[in-house]
Amino acid sequence: MPINSKQKGKRFELELAAKLREYGYKDSRRTAQYCGNTGDASDVVGLPGIHIEAKHQERMQLYDWMDQAKRDSKGTGDLPAVFHKKNYAEVLVTMPLDDWMQLYREWESGQELEEGT
Repeated sequence: MPINSKQKGKRFELELAAKLREYGYKDSRRTAQYCGNTGDASDVVGLPGIHIEAKHQERMQLYDWMDQAKRDSKGTGDLPAVFHKKNYAEVLVTMPLDDWMQLYREWESGQELEEGT
């Protein structure tokens, strides 16, 4: 019996939003991506400053997915990120190196502040 990929994607988006809520991002939720109903092209919202493209597929097409995330986040100021997984695997996050370095530097600055107190 063929797997309904739309249903699989929807389930992953719901699971991802739930996982982000577990991490403390209480406003995380799946968006309605059809017909431009939300004004936000993210698959999941709730991480401030991050545009989430969520993919649950066996065949990874990371560059295509990242192109979509970049396109959809253009003009928003959000950093594009692809949250992806395949069956029976953990969720991974892919983002451009420059954006990752921006996040890392923010984290590193916070560590220096903690050490200085």
